[in-house]
Order: sequence, then C-alpha cells, then structure tokens
Amino acid sequence: MDLLVNKTALITGASRGIGKGIAMAFAQHKCNVALTYSSSATAAEAIVEEIKTTYGVKAQCYQSDAADFSAAEALVAQVLEDFGGIDVLINNAGITKDNLLMRMSEADYDQVIEVNLKSVFNMTKAIQRTFLKQRAGSIINMSSVVGVKGNAGQSNYAASKAGIIGFSKSIAQELGSRNIRCNVIAPGFIETEMTEKLAEDVVQQWRDGIPLKRGGLPQDVANACVFLASDLSSYITGQVLHVDGGMLT
Repeated sequence: MDLLVNKTALITGASRGIGKGIAMAFAQHKCNVALTYSSSATAAEAIVEEIKTTYGVKAQCYQSDAADFSAAEALVAQVLEDFGGIDVLINNAGITKDNLLMRMSEADYDQVIEVNLKSVFNMTKAIQRTFLKQRAGSIINMSSVVGVKGNAGQSNYAASKAGIIGFSKSIAQELGSRNIRCNVIAPGFIETEMTEKLAEDVVQQWRDGIPLKRGGLPQDVANACVFLASDLSSYITGQVLHVDGGMLT
C-alpha cells in the first residue's frame, strides 16, 4: 500500500545512514522527496537519481546548513517553488562531538546544540506558515535514546536530543488545533556507515545488551517515519516513538 501518494517530504541530513533510509522509504510509498546535505553532494545526487529511476517520483537535493536560520528559510522557499508544496518535515540533521565534560570544549558543546537542536527550531519556524496556511502538516523530529537516558561522554548530544523532545511536545500543543502534528522518534543502536567503523566486538556488546539481540537498521527508523507521516497516525501528536529494540524497556 502506498501511504504517501502525492505528498512531498523535506528531509534534512539525508545523504547517508538514517536520512537516506527515510528518503528511500518515502519514495517507495510514492512520496516526492526533497533532501538536504551538508557536504556530501555526490552521495546526495546519487540518492536522487536512484529514487527517480527506481520509484518514478520527484526528487531533488539541496546543500543547506539547517543550523543557519536564514538558510533554513531560503531552503523552505526553494523547495516550495520547486515542488509546489510541502506536507512532511523530517528534522534528521545531526552531529556528535563526544567527550567527557572535563575535556569538552565550549565550541564543541555549542556546535552540537546549534546543529542538532537549533536546526529543529529553524526548520520548524521556517515551515510553520506553510503548514498553518494549508491547515495540515506532519513534523517528525529525530531524537535518540541518549536524549532520554543520557550517556557518559555525550552531555552535549544528550542535551540537544532531550531538548528536541521538549520542543516537539510544545509545538504539538501550539499547532494541534490547525491539524499540524509534531512527533519524535528516538532511535537506539542503529547500524549505519558510522557503526561500521567500530570494532566488531564493540558492536556485539551493544547487540547483546538489546532485548531483541540485534542492532536496528535505517529501514526500521524509516518505517516509523512513514507511519508518523501518513494518515495512519492522524490522531497521534506530541509523542516519542522509541525505535530501539527494547533498550529502554
């Protein structure tokens, strides 16, 4: 069943990993896809071509810094011009700058907050007028289990991801009366290009600590996004969906 026919989704940070998985899943459900990247132009362009060739929907990539408010506004305006509308916003762009607090620089703390949390404000603010005008829209913000339980050496990342949850619950209350929904996905240990760099014994330790005894795949997170973007979740807003194999059970 094609759940997103004739809709358009704007996905930030979609040149690899979870973002790429989301873009491909949305295209599979016949959704037009606008995706952003920071520096991986070649990878983003390859995804666009794959989407067009495989699924026959409209797709385009944009170089954009979601942490820059004016850039977020310009991006939304350009996507509206190119696609004629936006129905779904997925704030997926994020970085890590891990370190123990005693060794963490102010610059590394600030950058993670700017890219991970301020970008969600920027993009949501930039798209709000469009969603209000059409009295419809689904906003999906990517948090993390780390934003719920914390993690040593990731105080900046945890703060940014916890902030996303509070922000999203507030936006759900502000915009719900206009049929605009805002939900959060909190992934656990998802196996992507980044985890491939880890030693196999380290990865296995993670798997062993998960009730389902495996790491998640980008497709697992993407499937949750499809659900929250579609009419199947039309009465769900302000919620945090944990896609973590039971890590926080």
